Amino acid sequence: MVSRGKVASRRIADSIHSAVLTGELAPGQRIRQEEIAEQFGASRLPVREALRILESEGLVTLKANSGAWVSKLNLEECVEIYKIRECIEPLLLAESIPNLTDETVSRLETLMHSIEADDDIEKFLRLDREFHLLTYEGASMPSMHSMVVRFWNTTQQYRRAFTGLMGRERRWIIESEHRLLVEAIWRRDVEEAQRVLLGHIRRTRLELANHPHIFSSP
Repeated sequence: MVSRGKVASRRIADSIHSAVLTGELAPGQRIRQEEIAEQFGASRLPVREALRILESEGLVTLKANSGAWVSKLNLEECVEIYKIRECIEPLLLAESIPNLTDETVSRLETLMHSIEADDDIEKFLRLDREFHLLTYEGASMPSMHSMVVRFWNTTQQYRRAFTGLMGRERRWIIESEHRLLVEAIWRRDVEEAQRVLLGHIRRTRLELANHPHIFSSP
């Protein structure tokens, strides 16, 4: 039986998780435990546990005797994460593709069309995340999957800034890569899917590196 404290911790963690991913809480912003406890009518204990959960997910940085902040990256750290992603996500995809059902691939196609049909940045970020993480659903590699989700969490804020700079007129590049990826997955062409995904991640890394101001803005 799950304790009341764990339920409260998870509820608080889910709320902060959403606030970070949607940009309501900005990179480097202080998270005050007393304010969170008051907001949820909870004691400090479940708040501290929630912050530890969020730290494990890459969303919060805890500093001893200091407090909690929304995780923040500099350009070099973000580039490093993307280079790691270029190595591990194609591997995760290769493990996943043989186990993806036709129903799951149909869902990927639906997400792809939904991404193309809407200009809203927040909706794009949500659907794009769902799309890519769904491509890995068939892989029985929980440690690697957790690592990938953590990387997506820590770079979310910078993808938001970059997507805003990119504008709707250049989204066709992302959409074309999504189409190529879905087509390769339908054919169960692992090598082609890996090639498309690698280029997709690398292109974003190179584009982010061309906009270093994203990492110094509030």
